[in-house]
Amino acid sequence: MRFLGRIISVILILFLTYFVIDVGRYFFYPNVASLKKSYPKKTAFMKYREKVWQKKGIKRKITNTWVPLPGISPYMLKAAIIAEDDKFWFHEGFDFEAMQKALEKDIRKKKFKAGGSTISQQLTKNLYLSPSKNPIRKLKEAILTWRIERQLSKRRIMELYLNVVEWGDGIYGIEAAARKHFGKSAAELTAREASTLAAVIPNPRRYRTDGTSRYVENQSERIYQIMVRRGIVIPEYDDVIFGTDENSHELTEQKDGNNPETTSQENNAVQISDEQKEQVDQEERNSGYAMPDMENKR
Repeated sequence: MRFLGRIISVILILFLTYFVIDVGRYFFYPNVASLKKSYPKKTAFMKYREKVWQKKGIKRKITNTWVPLPGISPYMLKAAIIAEDDKFWFHEGFDFEAMQKALEKDIRKKKFKAGGSTISQQLTKNLYLSPSKNPIRKLKEAILTWRIERQLSKRRIMELYLNVVEWGDGIYGIEAAARKHFGKSAAELTAREASTLAAVIPNPRRYRTDGTSRYVENQSERIYQIMVRRGIVIPEYDDVIFGTDENSHELTEQKDGNNPETTSQENNAVQISDEQKEQVDQEERNSGYAMPDMENKR
């Protein structure tokens, strides 16, 4: 009996040692600081997809074209933040309120699906980890997110995110997504196109941008209307610049009169003070990424 107890003790010690080493190494590895000036040729998610294709005998290649932040439509930046992480400029990598809500939802459904991930957490997962949702992977993600937030600016985090996030089977990054879905560069995306692309981020291989997905249609409209209400989008200005047709403009006016159901992100945004809004504006001005001053352009 004693011999059996010793064996169990040794096994437990070995398991704990492996766990500490496996998780603890992420405090030092990989070299997150290198992302300040360089970008990854292939992310962990890209490699994961390639392995899946190989196992299934699918001949497909990764499509990814890097583009700097000034080469991306400001509407895309705004839409992605509204859709995925409305507190992006204010948190330090984690939105604990969103995480609590996601955990409560998991408990009610008796399933571990996590959720409530910020853009920084999503970037970490895409760069270094896998789609797995087990608790150990989440712990590794937390460590790496903490390091990324301390090494990189918010502007750089957003630039990396928009260049590596998945937007379809084999489509990675906003430039490839814009050309695949709308036949134009990332810089040319309109507010509505940006809203549509932001709406498919949660499940890019399932959700479609061709108007056949009711979820995408509803979600993209909510994102767009939030941008309109916040003054990010001025429909009349877009009509002139992007040549929006009259029917589309009429539809916008009708829907703006019947405000669609707001997302949880907008509910959070309502609680953001004027001082915090000024901080966002200042952050974007510092990065050279503020929206054009419509009042001066009229």
